[in-house]
Formats: sequence, structure tokens, C-alpha cells
Amino acid sequence: MTIDDGTSVTTKLLTLLNVSATRLGKRKIEADDFVPAEKLNKRKSISFSETVDVKTLDADVDDAGNAEGATGEVEDDAMDVVEDVEPEVASDPYELHFGPDSKVLTEPGRTAVEQNAWSTTQETLGRLGPATISSPNIPVPPSTKTLAPIDVLDRVKAPFQAHQAKCTGSQVETQNNLLSLLSSRKDVYLPSASVDSRKSTRQVIALHALNHISKKRKRVLKNNERLAKASSDSPPEDVQDQGFTRPSVLVLLPFRNSALDWFHAITSHTPSPSYQIENQARFLSEYDLPAGAVDKLTSAEPGTYPLDHVETFKGNVDDNFRIGVKMTRKSVRMFTEFYGCDLILASPLGLRRSIEKEKNADYLSSIEVLIVDQMDALMMQNWDHVKFVMSHLNKLPKESHDTDFSRIKPWYLDGLSQYLRQSILLSSFETPEMRSLFNGSLKNVAGKVKINKRWSPIAIPDGVKPNFVHFDCSNPQDEAEKRFHHFTTQTLPSILKSAVQSTSTVIFVPSSYDFIRVHNHFRKQTGITFTVLSEYSSNQDISRARLAFFKGEKSFLLVSERFHFYKRYKIRGIRNLVFYGPPDHPQYFTEYLSYPFLDDDVDPSDVTCRVLYSKYDWFRLERVAGTESAVELVKGV
Repeated sequence: MTIDDGTSVTTKLLTLLNVSATRLGKRKIEADDFVPAEKLNKRKSISFSETVDVKTLDADVDDAGNAEGATGEVEDDAMDVVEDVEPEVASDPYELHFGPDSKVLTEPGRTAVEQNAWSTTQETLGRLGPATISSPNIPVPPSTKTLAPIDVLDRVKAPFQAHQAKCTGSQVETQNNLLSLLSSRKDVYLPSASVDSRKSTRQVIALHALNHISKKRKRVLKNNERLAKASSDSPPEDVQDQGFTRPSVLVLLPFRNSALDWFHAITSHTPSPSYQIENQARFLSEYDLPAGAVDKLTSAEPGTYPLDHVETFKGNVDDNFRIGVKMTRKSVRMFTEFYGCDLILASPLGLRRSIEKEKNADYLSSIEVLIVDQMDALMMQNWDHVKFVMSHLNKLPKESHDTDFSRIKPWYLDGLSQYLRQSILLSSFETPEMRSLFNGSLKNVAGKVKINKRWSPIAIPDGVKPNFVHFDCSNPQDEAEKRFHHFTTQTLPSILKSAVQSTSTVIFVPSSYDFIRVHNHFRKQTGITFTVLSEYSSNQDISRARLAFFKGEKSFLLVSERFHFYKRYKIRGIRNLVFYGPPDHPQYFTEYLSYPFLDDDVDPSDVTCRVLYSKYDWFRLERVAGTESAVELVKGV
């Protein structure tokens, strides 16, 4: 990677570092620089985009004693004295992991991670349940415990403790177990986070993110104070406390309503009057529904729509957004410019468009905590956007962005920040793409934890007996071709031979790519009447397709899983179901098997169901048939 003039990034960064080191007598004052309390009454306004001699700071204060940032906004951090009791650096879990001399960042650990050499153990993590713990396979593994002591500043934790006082004992225990796990700084993967627990889980992770930001900024302020008090002839040298850019937490989300939920989770830990929420009205107007708008999902009678659908699609479901959030001791500032914020809330699509437009992703160079929430919903959008964002994390920046290189932690300069980033992945179910991300893209040398779950068989209407049909496949690269071949040469011909099964038949296709292929195959057939429902169908197309199928004018109805994810329509007229593969969302299996009984006088014996599967459908098969039955289905082939 090179700059426009051909100079390598590493060379340019080292050059800037050397230049910065010669300017210790003159230090650049950043937006959050600490101002000693005894000097506040002497200063005039400061422009933080200027280079200021530390000795001349007495001349730079406004009449109210408030330091201003480059935008003219009052900076709370510039006035705050560090009030929290400072733990010894040697024993502070944050410093042990993210400090300039990280104790977990070892060369053997990095080598093991690069070689994908992990040692795994099985543990039960309290109420979180059984988990797989993976650590770099090195002679002396990291000493970090899986359930570490909770590492949260008292000031940050106080509102959370007040909330927990209203919870049941089991809820408090579950939240504390999760907080302990996050405090270990290991990567955490929760692939079975239920809708019911989503709010509670989000609140704990928001607390962990705020604690991370607070600890980082507290260290910066403490070192600012030391530098301000030191003489220019002998400034302290152990002040490496920053990354290349300020943002340290990134939260990837599918919709604006998710960002709104995270906003509420964050502000639940930053209550008034201690904190001021800046630009809140603007945020609510852009991320909630317009004033006077009625949300049909939340206003409908309970039970009209499935709970998971309501929770996913209530409110504003725009999937193109990005917003910077700045945290200080006294405020939460929304809509902060990326290079001046601490936390970024964004959709993968929104970030990708920003990066491609600016041709720059430097604000992602110093992300230390990555949170990917509702990965199941992101799978229904475009997973390539997630992979695109992941490919731009923790890269050396293209520009200096007025960074004081004497303050950058050494492992940033060495390009090793990806080995310390903590990633937190949340989903209601698991897919191969998610497992690949967890296994292949996360390189945290502290290790990683995946919470395991044994699935029970999904509930289906009494009397309906699904027929699981296996097809042979020995290579995952050939799976799509083998599935299509089996469907077109065996499944579909056998259906067409039956007078009963060749009408009123729904073919449910989980993958969009497979859906297009099956659709094209039907278009080439003669003598078959069919219609389709996909995520691209207009409301008029949907009405026509449903009516034509219900009246029997069309014998086959092709449905994509993404259509059902976004629309969740009930389909009448079904007597035969063919699942081209088990659905990702197990509840969809139950729902489609229940739709035939929307019609009068339908007996369970009138309903047929076939499910095509191979051993590579393990994740989806397990959720539908249950863990034990899925093992038998896979072993028995």
C-alpha cells in the first residue's frame, strides 16, 4: 500500500513519528487535552488545530474557563479532573490488554493465530451455558480467565447497578456472567441470542463499550495532565495512549431502528442530569419514524405479527446509515465527525458507501472493540458488505490526520492492532458465513469464546410428517450444483407425476442464488403454471401471485426466504411443501407447515412436505430437526 507519491505507508508513518519526537517541547493540543484546573481561570480560547507551546498555555483561556475544540464546541474532557480511583497499571485488565506494553501480544501468540493453531476446551460459563474456548496454541497460554472479574469503572457501572436492582436474580446473574466474559477481552460469539434476551444483552455490551471508551479517555487525560505539568526540557516519555485516529468502538447494525435501540442502551448508562445528550432531537427525527406516523407492526393486536418480525422491523428500517458518537464525562454527542468521535454506529452498506465515496477508511484504523449485532438480519441483506467492512479494519492509515505520533501505542505503529481487537458477534442462529468469519477473520491473541446450544426439534402441526430427503455431496464447492441436479432430475419429476402433488405446491428456497436458478428452470419448462414471490416483488405483484395461487390458477408458487423475512405474509391454498433446503430461520418451517390449515376442512394427511438436505446443511438442519435428530440424519446417509 502506498501514498499517491509512491511512499510506503510504513515509511511515511515512521517519518512522521521522528518529526513528532523532535517537537516534544511544542505539543499539538487535541480536542480532549486536559487543562489543569489551576490554569482555567487564566486562559483565553484555544484553537486545537494550532500548535501551542505548553509553556504559553496560560494565555489561551476563555472568560468562562472552557476549552474549545476545533469546531468551537465546549469540550467537557478538557475541564474534567480524573475522579475515579486509578488502579495500578500493572493490574488493570484494560492496560494488560490494550496498554502500550500489552501483556497478551506475544510473538508466539501472533504466529499461532496466523497459522490458525488454536487449542480448544469446553467449559460451562454460568448461566451462559456450555461454550467452546479457543486460545492460541503456544507453550504458555494467556493467563486471562474466561470469566474474568468484572472490569467496569464505578462511575460507569452505577446506573447499570440501579437497573439491575429491578431485575430478577437469574437475569442479574446472566448479565454479570456476560459482563465477566467481556471483561476477559476475548472475542465473544453468541450465535443463539434470542429476541427475548436481545435488549438485556445489548445493555451489557453497551456498558462494556462505554467502559472501554472511558478507560481509554481517562488514560489520555491523565497523560495530558502529566505533560501539561512537566517542563519542556524533560517531558515524560511513557505517554503512548492513543491510536492513529480517535474512534475505538464500531457497532455494525442492519437498520436505523437498531441504531435507535443502541442509542437507548448507551444513554441508559449515561442518564441526566449527569449527562447531556446533544443533538438528540435531530437523531430521533432521523432514526425514528416521522412525527404522526403509525407503525402497523407495533399498533396491531398482539399476535398479529410474529414477535421476531415486530422486533426486527418496527420503526425506521432504512439500511443506509452511519453516525459518529462522542463520549465525554458530561455528554453524549451525536453526529460527531468520524475523526472526532469515540463510537461509530453504522450499517455495513452505509460504511461501504462512505468508504467507496471518500476512497478512505482511516477512521477504522484504530478500532479496538467491534460489535456486530443481529447478524441474522445482516445475512438477509448482503453479507458482502460485512466482509468489505471487515477487510478495512485496523489497516495502517493513508494520512496522518494531525496525529501526535509520540502518543501512539507501539503496536499500532507495528501494524499489530488486529491481534488485540475484541470482536463481539451476535445472532439468533448460526450460518457457515458467520462461522467462517469467527474462525478465519478474528485474530485476537487473548482467545475467543463461542457459546454453544443444543437445539430441540421445531414444533410442527400434529399429524404432519416431513420427509427429509438426502442427496449425496462430498465437496462443499459442488453443493449448489448437486442440490440443483437432484431437484431437477428426481424431486421435481416425481412431483409432476403425482396428480395431487403437482398442484397447490409451494417451493421454498432459502438462498437467493438458488432461487434465481430454480426460477429460470421453471421458466424453461412447458406445461407448468407457476408464480413467484421474492424480495423484489412489488405489492401489486404479491397480491396477484397470492390470489392466483389460492384460486388454483397457478399450480406452483416459488418463495424465497428473503421474501418471507421482509414481508411475513401468510399464504393460503397450500397442500404440498417442498423445501429446497432447510430454512435459515427455523420458525419459518413451522409457519409454512401451519399455513395449509388457514383453509377450512384441511386434514393433516392432506399435507405433504419434503426437505432436501446434505451434510453441509448441518446448521439449518439442526435448528429444524433438533440436534440429536440432525446427527442421526447426517450419520445415516
